[in-house]
Amino acid sequence: MTVVTRFAPSPTGFLHVGGARTAFFNWLYARHTGGKFLLRIEDTDHARSTDEAVQSIFDGLDWLGLAHDDEVTFQANGAERHTELARQLLESGHAYRCWCTPEELTEMRQQARAESRRMLYDRRWRDRDPAEAPAGIAPVIRFRAPIKGETVVEDLVQGAVRVANAQLDDMILLRSDGTPTYMLSVVADDHDMDVTHAIRGDDHLTNAARQTQLFRALNWQPPQYAHIPLIHGTDGAKLSKRHGALAVADYAEMGILAEAMCNYLLRLGWSHGDDEIISREQAIEWFELSSIGRSPARFDIERLNSLNGYYISQADDSNLLSLLKPHIAALLESAPDPTLLGRLESLLPSLKTRANNLLEIAENALFLFLRRPLNFDKKAAKIITPASRIILAKLLTELETLDDWETENLQSTVRGFIDDHALKMRDIAQPLRACLTGKSVSPGIFDVMISLGREESLGRLSDVAAQVP
Repeated sequence: MTVVTRFAPSPTGFLHVGGARTAFFNWLYARHTGGKFLLRIEDTDHARSTDEAVQSIFDGLDWLGLAHDDEVTFQANGAERHTELARQLLESGHAYRCWCTPEELTEMRQQARAESRRMLYDRRWRDRDPAEAPAGIAPVIRFRAPIKGETVVEDLVQGAVRVANAQLDDMILLRSDGTPTYMLSVVADDHDMDVTHAIRGDDHLTNAARQTQLFRALNWQPPQYAHIPLIHGTDGAKLSKRHGALAVADYAEMGILAEAMCNYLLRLGWSHGDDEIISREQAIEWFELSSIGRSPARFDIERLNSLNGYYISQADDSNLLSLLKPHIAALLESAPDPTLLGRLESLLPSLKTRANNLLEIAENALFLFLRRPLNFDKKAAKIITPASRIILAKLLTELETLDDWETENLQSTVRGFIDDHALKMRDIAQPLRACLTGKSVSPGIFDVMISLGREESLGRLSDVAAQVP
């Protein structure tokens, strides 16, 4: 048997963290077993589905590197097929028409609310003579669900899940306007797409019981279900915006690397011993559904940032440079001068070891792209005192004699200057840093000078020295 998994998001909003993890788990299991990973857009909710949401799903999966097999299935395109299945269920006696009025349904909801229970359709049209149908009411088609006994879902994560059939009502298959519902469409598509494993959030557990009943009524084999516990915040509450960004796209904009995001998503509810840093190749080799826990995972933005910091420190500099360009452009509000990108590339080995995300690197590297004269931030401005300007003017004179702008020569010259003027390193390093970067914090000062180059470094020093009284 070839394993076939599917990710089936509804395009009514962005691709969120929980959906991304579900997609990743489905992708991993397919790759682990040598199977297929399919993508289905469940766009039956025409009122809420948008092209923007569809695109966000595509973009999110592309960013995460989760390529799907075969063509994308759009559920709405199968409406005719789904409708025909409802007709077949009518003919076989597994479905019936229901002419409940809106007023009757409202009454059922109000009674359920008064009795502090969830609303269940009371099956009043299940065995009623259609000849009694009221005029002017378009019927829905409901599933004739079993009433006695229980439905058992042998879940690959949760174990045997038993649901008393009395807790499940006769769900609607076709609405009064003739359009199929989610439940019918999912069952039809899972069967037609040869899905063998449906890996999804455990908020679908009840749906699994309903869908299992429908599969059996159609004489089809249901897929094997694996329901993953939902993701909570660090406080144990349902994940929300107050716990951090929800959209996958937001994390890309925050400077999270896709490799780090996938590693973190993997560890949200799945484990392989004590391993924390897990490559994609290792994940494919090790991934088993049996290693998914049954307790809700807790999303911790600090842990994600820390993990991201590790991946940044290990990243190839040329790839990192490419990823940094849009962040630099956003800070500059224009595309960075290509001739200045070499400055950044030379400083990346230093910058990437002290940052947890790409935004931090971009912000720390911004001084490389600034035009003279620099505008100093508040802390840097306090450092550039009249006394420090005099020291920098004297240092400028000595640095101008250097033709060979190498780290060793710069260190020798600066340290010789310190000794000659009875100074300490901090007396010169802080003013020099403020002068060259406009900030009070930066990578090592000699790395800064090498990255800026001789001409730019001397020019920025001259701008400050020129203001000596």
